[in-house]
Amino acid sequence: MIRHPFAGALALVVFLTFAGCTDGDGPTGVSGEASTLLGRSGGLLGTGLGSGLLACEPLPYAINTATIGPEGGTISVGPHVLAVPAGALSRAVVITAEAPVGRVNSVRLLPEGLAFAPGKPARLTLSYANCPLLGQVLPKRIAYTSDLLSILAYLLSVDDLLARQVSANLEHFSRYVVAW
Repeated sequence: MIRHPFAGALALVVFLTFAGCTDGDGPTGVSGEASTLLGRSGGLLGTGLGSGLLACEPLPYAINTATIGPEGGTISVGPHVLAVPAGALSRAVVITAEAPVGRVNSVRLLPEGLAFAPGKPARLTLSYANCPLLGQVLPKRIAYTSDLLSILAYLLSVDDLLARQVSANLEHFSRYVVAW
């Protein structure tokens, strides 16, 4: 019998993807709102792998508020960080970053719709250190979503596998989620 040299690796990827998934709600399941988004269409070789929102172990709820002005600044919420460069804002703004509890790593940034000066986007970095091994090795990106976790757009993102985080520039505030 002749075997392809990558057959074992592909089988392991498929096994690890489905071994960590359940259909129920609760500590090991994916909630109904997110389950339809976790790798259901497109993705790696048309398999559905690598599309949608990345399911992870829930992080504790976190919220942080900071006033950031024309000089720029950063705000951390749980393991996630928002960096606003100097000149992005024309006046001081009270910014709230909230990381809700859930099976996806997400951050809601307020005030909703806050926009930055042209050419001066804020930089959001989301951690995925609490996600399964397969989710850590496949390429990640940040998705702009509705509050119901429907993907509205994918952002051009940089995935740092060693630091287990993904970063993207933001033009405005909304809710953002780690996707693959």
